[in-house]
Amino acid sequence: MIKLLKTKSTLPGFHIAFGYTIFYLGLIVLIPLSMLFAKTSTMGFGEFWSVVTHPRTLAALRLSFGASLIAGLINVVFGFLIAWVLARYRFPGKKIVDAFVDFPFALPTAVTGIALTALYSQNGWIGKHLYALGIESAYSPLGITLALIFIGLPFVVRTVEPVLQELDVELEDAAASLGANRWQTFTKVLFPNVVPALITGFTLAFARAIGEYGSVIFIAGNMPGKTEIAPLLIMTKLEQYDYSGAAAIAVVMLIVSFTLLSATNFLQWFFSKKIGMN
Repeated sequence: MIKLLKTKSTLPGFHIAFGYTIFYLGLIVLIPLSMLFAKTSTMGFGEFWSVVTHPRTLAALRLSFGASLIAGLINVVFGFLIAWVLARYRFPGKKIVDAFVDFPFALPTAVTGIALTALYSQNGWIGKHLYALGIESAYSPLGITLALIFIGLPFVVRTVEPVLQELDVELEDAAASLGANRWQTFTKVLFPNVVPALITGFTLAFARAIGEYGSVIFIAGNMPGKTEIAPLLIMTKLEQYDYSGAAAIAVVMLIVSFTLLSATNFLQWFFSKKIGMN
């Protein structure tokens, strides 16, 4: 009998790698998050409920999650279009355009906030035209949404673009040979294969926007109850040494974010399974 030799893996064995993974995630992610719940547990339920249901807290949470949701949906549409152009066409300056997509990753968030404020303020290049039409772009929920769109766009583009590049062009040719027009080819053949990537891109952009602070505070105006985001309210409570109150708001954000992310992950799994069945 010929004895088969077992090749050694370059990486450590499963037990060592798995143990290191659990240890690292616990040290970096799970323990810090558990401290939020530990700090919140020092409050009574009545005090906790009073903090999280305060009108100022509810207004900040609505603004943060609402603006993040709108920004994520807008980025899904325009991020898909940009990814489509970069993946399917060749044109002069393509590499420059591709580099600009990653610009929000490289810019410090404070620089982003200052630049957007200068651009969309009442005396800014774009803001002066919007204000002339009665549209308040800076120091308003619209300005916050613009900032969140800016920082979230690369997540959608970089998630969708590889999927579009990997789609077989023969699928389009086969659909055309069967009599499908361009719109039918796009909606029935191409788009269903991109839906999981779009959901992933939306999830990443949405999650990034919820916790955004630096690029928002300059353009938000930071008016309590109107243009104050939840991360800023948390910082305000920390500056007032109200650590339990800050932890309570952070726990609410964590629970809502986890619920929404779980829902989007389920949708991603559902569409991926549906595509696999087809």
